[in-house]
Order: sequence, then C-alpha cells, then structure tokens
Amino acid sequence: MMKRMYCYALLFLGTAFLCLVLIYGLTRYRIRQEEPIPNTILETETVRDMEGREAVNQSGVLPAAKMTQEETKEEYFLVSEAGFLLVFCSDKSTICLYTHIPVTDFPERERARLMEGIWFPSMMDVYHYLESYTS
Repeated sequence: MMKRMYCYALLFLGTAFLCLVLIYGLTRYRIRQEEPIPNTILETETVRDMEGREAVNQSGVLPAAKMTQEETKEEYFLVSEAGFLLVFCSDKSTICLYTHIPVTDFPERERARLMEGIWFPSMMDVYHYLESYTS
C-alpha cells in the first residue's frame, strides 16, 4: 500500500514538473521582439535618451540668493512639437523640460495657441498653466 502511494506521488510530481516546463517553453516561444516602426520615437525611448542631461550644467547653476536680479529674470516658451508639449528657455533653442503631455489633452482654442507658443515669466507659471488643463 505504501509503495503504491510513493508511486502516485512520484507520478504526480513528474507530471507537474513536465507541465511547468511545457508552459514555460510555450511562453518563451510566444514572446517575440517587435520590429521598430520607422521614423517613430516612443515615449520610453525619449526618457531613456534623456538620462544624465538634467545634471550636465551643474557647475553653472547658482543658488537663487547669489543670482543677480537680471539673471533671475528668465522667460520660458511652451510650445507643441510632434504632438507633445516642450518648454524652451528664452533663447528658443534650449529645451528646459520634456513634458510628455499630448497636445490633444487641451481644448481646440488652446491647441492653436500652443502651436504658436506661449511665453511665461517663470517656470512656476508654466507648471500652473499645465496643471490647470491636465488635472
């Protein structure tokens, strides 16, 4: 009787192990690498490409107390590019912030303004504007 129980237990464990190996093999076989879509940048790709950029000019960053009044007078330009909102510094060529906010989240009237670009006197004003439409 005891021999029969060991045989059943061994048969059960062997079958369970075989099923697990089979399931693992099927899932590994079905996972395939997707081919990239030409001329398309996915959000995860832009995030990966931005690593390390936020700390590039740390030597040029001064505490607010040490900055002169003229240096603190920055302007920011919020504009829609490739369907997403970007914040540029006052020179219109340096990107200060990648928002990853689609322009389709905004009403039609605001979309037209964002296509032309909107100037803001401070980054806090940019944040308040974006928060008013995205929350």
